[in-house]
Amino acid sequence: MSDPAATPAEDEALQQALERLLWPLAQLAVARGVPYAAIDETLRTAFVSTAHAAHPDLPEHRRASRISAATGLHRREVNRLLGRAAQPAPDAPARSPAAMVFAHWRADKHYRTKAGAPRILPRVGPAPSFESLAQEVTRDVHPRALLEELLRLKLATLDAGRDTVRLTGELFMPRGDAPRMLGYLGANVGDHFQAAVDNVLGRQPTHFEQAIAADGLSAASLAQLRPLLLEHWRRLTEALVPLLETLIDADAAQAGRDNTHRLRLGLYGFDSEGPRAPKTPPAAAHVPRRKRKTAP
Repeated sequence: MSDPAATPAEDEALQQALERLLWPLAQLAVARGVPYAAIDETLRTAFVSTAHAAHPDLPEHRRASRISAATGLHRREVNRLLGRAAQPAPDAPARSPAAMVFAHWRADKHYRTKAGAPRILPRVGPAPSFESLAQEVTRDVHPRALLEELLRLKLATLDAGRDTVRLTGELFMPRGDAPRMLGYLGANVGDHFQAAVDNVLGRQPTHFEQAIAADGLSAASLAQLRPLLLEHWRRLTEALVPLLETLIDADAAQAGRDNTHRLRLGLYGFDSEGPRAPKTPPAAAHVPRRKRKTAP
C-alpha cells in the first residue's frame, strides 16, 4: 500500500529506489549464505518496530490493529513480533580505539613529517612516540594492545631491531577482519541511508548529502581519479580530526552541556563497468559528455 497522497511518479520513483537498495543487500546475503527467511524476519521486525515507535501512546488493545494497518502484516504476526519491537533500534557501534589512533596519527601535525606523511615513531618514550600517541587518544587501552591491533590489521609494522613503528595503511580498511568490515558496512551505509531517508521525509535539520556522477570513462581514466580522491580524503581528515578532538574536549569540560549528539562524515567512490552500470539517479550532479568538435 502506497501513500495515498503520493503521485504515480512518486510511487514509481520509490519502487526504483527500493530496488537499487535491495540488490546489494541480496548480493551480500547470497554471498554470505544468509537465507531469505532470515532477511524476511529482520525486515518484519523492523517494520513492526518502526510502526510501534510512530504510535507510542496508543492503548494496548489498539496497538496490534494499528500496526497491522500501517505495515500490512497480519495481527497474529504483529503480536508475535511486538516483544522484539518494544526494544530500541540497534545502537551505533562504539568507536574503535585502533581507528582513533590511526586517525590521530595521520592528522596530528606532531606525528607527521613536514611533507605530511606519518612519522616513523619510537615504540615507547616521550612524545612523539607511539606510546604518547596512544595515550593522547585513550587511557582505557594499553598502548601495547593498540599496537598489536594495528599490526593484526596490517595497518602498521614494527621494526623490532630499531623498536620503531611505521604506519603502512593509507585508509583504515581492516582487511581480513570480516566482523569489523561488516560492522563498518552497517555503520557507514546505515548512517548514510538514514541521512538520505531523513532528507526525503523532510526532517530538520537536513543532512549534507551530495554526489558527482559521470559515465563514458575508461579504466585508465579511473586510475587517474583514484589518487585524487585519496588526496582529498587525506586533506579532509587532517583538517577535521584535530578540530573534532578539540570540540569533544571543550564539550566534556563544559558542565551541563548536552553531549549526546554524534556525527559521521564520509567520502566514498564507486565505479562499475559495462552493462551492469545502473542509470545515474537524478540526485547526483552528472558530469555531461562534451560534444566533439568536428573539422569544418
